Amino acid sequence: MKQTLSNDLLTVTIDTFGAELQSIVNNRIGHEYLWQGDKRFWGRRSPVLFPIVGSVWNGHYRMDGREFALGQHGFARDREFEIMPDTPDDEAWFMLVSDESTMQLYPRRFRLEIGYRLQEARLTVMWRVVNLDDKEMCFQIGAHPAFNYPDFNAADPVHGYFGFDGASLQTQLIAEKGCVGDATAPVALDAEDMLPIEGDTFRNDAIVLADGQVHRVSMLDKNRAPYLSVLFQAPLVGLWSPSGEAPFVCIEPWWGRCDRVGFDGDFSARDYVNTLAPSATFSASYLVIFDNF
Repeated sequence: MKQTLSNDLLTVTIDTFGAELQSIVNNRIGHEYLWQGDKRFWGRRSPVLFPIVGSVWNGHYRMDGREFALGQHGFARDREFEIMPDTPDDEAWFMLVSDESTMQLYPRRFRLEIGYRLQEARLTVMWRVVNLDDKEMCFQIGAHPAFNYPDFNAADPVHGYFGFDGASLQTQLIAEKGCVGDATAPVALDAEDMLPIEGDTFRNDAIVLADGQVHRVSMLDKNRAPYLSVLFQAPLVGLWSPSGEAPFVCIEPWWGRCDRVGFDGDFSARDYVNTLAPSATFSASYLVIFDNF
């Protein structure tokens, strides 16, 4: 089932499956900002990553002295959410409550609420995680929205640019099985402190900017005209596209990250883990501002 938020500028569509964004359309020019999920490149559009971000080492993690198997980015993106009633006219909210099937993958009882607020040319994505268990809850949560390039041509040497609110950036390098090693590398910004998005920009997988290096990532077209910006207080953000032929790029605020290569400790000892006491609530959000009106 789909829910829609709309105003004079934008129309936003969300599916109850995964509480995932399906479309963000500029009503004035008919432009679709959100990647539409062609499986030739990547079949998703904007999945929510929970209760992990990225991969756990060898597909397994430890909690409560037991080992659990969990695929990349967790299971919330592949679950049907309930529509939450009595929400403001400019918001849509969705809810996932743990059950016996989720307990087989992640042994904590929880409620995950995902909300969307549309105000003028701004879309706020909101998360609430409620610990329904009698034990402390350790988890990660993240975003993975994919944005279409404006006027994409695979033959162009530059598809667009990233702008940041920081400089002298370092990326943590993905090393093996979707997990990071100890190495970092500088992000090659140009003379205007922008990152050109080229065919080989993501040759080594995602660019992972950790430890609060930036809190704003802007996407500009190939002529450096503003297109959209993502603002967040997350400790990490990932930038990714599957290939130079793909007509989209992802800007991913993360409250969490994949394992380090070889990590076999308890879930609570993973890097960038959030902890939540019984009955407590974790809240986070990010904002997307659309520019080309």
